[in-house]
Amino acid sequence: MNNLISRGKPHEAHSIFNNLVEEGHRPTLITYTTLVAALTRQRRFKSIPLLLSEVEENGMKPDSILFNAMINAFSESGNVNDAMKIFRKMEESGCKPTTSTFNTLIKGYGIAGKPEESLKLLELMLQDGNAKPNDRTYNILVRAWCNKKRLDQAWNVVDKMVASGIQPDAVTFNTLARAYAENGETSKAERLMLEMQHNKVNPNERTCGIVVNGYCKEGNMTDALRFVYRMKDLGVNPNLVIFNSLIKGFLNITDTDGVDEVLTLMEEFGIKPDVITFSTIMNAWSSAGLMEKCQEIFDDMIKADIEPDIHSFGILAKGYVRAGDPAKAESLLSFMGKSGVHPNVVIFTTIMSGWCTAGKMEHAWGIFEKMCEMGITPNTKTFETLIWGYGEARQPWKAEDLLHIMEEKGIVPEMRTIELVAEAWRAIGLMDEAMRLLNESKEDPEVILNKAPEQSLETISRKQSLNTSYPNALQIPGVVVSDNGSSAANIRGQMISKRFEFSSESMQNVTRTMCVTRTSALRVQPLVICRRQFQSQVGICRQFENTCRVVYIC
Repeated sequence: MNNLISRGKPHEAHSIFNNLVEEGHRPTLITYTTLVAALTRQRRFKSIPLLLSEVEENGMKPDSILFNAMINAFSESGNVNDAMKIFRKMEESGCKPTTSTFNTLIKGYGIAGKPEESLKLLELMLQDGNAKPNDRTYNILVRAWCNKKRLDQAWNVVDKMVASGIQPDAVTFNTLARAYAENGETSKAERLMLEMQHNKVNPNERTCGIVVNGYCKEGNMTDALRFVYRMKDLGVNPNLVIFNSLIKGFLNITDTDGVDEVLTLMEEFGIKPDVITFSTIMNAWSSAGLMEKCQEIFDDMIKADIEPDIHSFGILAKGYVRAGDPAKAESLLSFMGKSGVHPNVVIFTTIMSGWCTAGKMEHAWGIFEKMCEMGITPNTKTFETLIWGYGEARQPWKAEDLLHIMEEKGIVPEMRTIELVAEAWRAIGLMDEAMRLLNESKEDPEVILNKAPEQSLETISRKQSLNTSYPNALQIPGVVVSDNGSSAANIRGQMISKRFEFSSESMQNVTRTMCVTRTSALRVQPLVICRRQFQSQVGICRQFENTCRVVYIC
């Protein structure tokens, strides 16, 4: 059972437990503890308290390990009230809480957003002679206050930690650094390095990754790159995660020289790109509306023996749909099968959206049927995409049929979904049908039908075609996308160094060609703020951290 849980198959572990009981086997405390872990993974928390009665009925006395597992289950979900109920039962049974017990409860209050309650538990631990707070106790508290963006309280916990004779470690400082970075104060996160060294704590790869990623998110690529060079003095080599952050950061500000410098550094450190590296560049080309270049990067990834994942296929599918080529998006399904990657509901919905935009509803419906045949359950977004498509095709009766199919599949139509169907009826002049549908939904039809224009099918159509749902796609801020989904972003493409089959020089050539052809077609003049100019203004870089972007003067 433990093996199945570790492999991410808690349902199978739970099934084995039920089979054992049905066959007459008597579960042990260890078996029950494992079952609690399985139920926690399945988020089936309501079943857990019943297990205590079952254990006692079988003549066994719950131990601290079982109680801790139950407390952890509710703490993980932020349900601290039920966690405290188990805690009280633990005390009533004569089983003494351990430090791990208190740590789990403190974590639960942190997840629930109540770090002040966590402090009360800390005081209780200090009064208890058996369960004394350890470094993990204080680190959990620091994280709880950081999650609330209360850095002042987090530092108070650090002071308590030191006063108790426990020195802050790398986990403590990394938690504080991440909080500063997420708050847009990465420079303070970097300054923590001095505090770490003062406490004889060495910054590690995670510390440096937090700082680099923080600067990248702020658009402050000058300091991000400067810090990477500083890492050598800290005795830490940059890893692939850091290089991927840098590449994405430079792409965000359309700085091709920066990307080139990162690639050179990767080669010097012998770091090879992974699927994330390739996907980042692919998404840049896709967002630029240049699917040939996006496909080339994908092909280079295959040649480099790097297996594509669902995300990289999703970038291609979304890109082809935005480029008005749903046939190519659909062709990816067979390629995914050969690559051993199973398409998900997002990929299928993306392809359906492409066919709906093209007005070919028979193809969109074919994709829907194929998805269902593969055992992939459609979601609300899938149905809304098809409903919108049938509305655009002036076939509202088919759109309404989808409401019944939703119910058959156990999906309750949202009001927005019903409004889409009503709008489809209204679009062809059948107001009575629209009113009928809205009356059945028990909503005020007059209010709904007189809503602002942004709720119209036409607007939803534009949103569907430009923003087909793919939540994990990497977006590039500052790139203005035209109505047909293309842009004139100055993004580097072919980028793998000689050591791993990409050429920085070839990427520069492609970029120059791209700049000339794209800007000529759009009749704009690209004004690129030079990175060297930006670097010369390091003293005031925080004022201009988002200025290194491509500006187009029409």
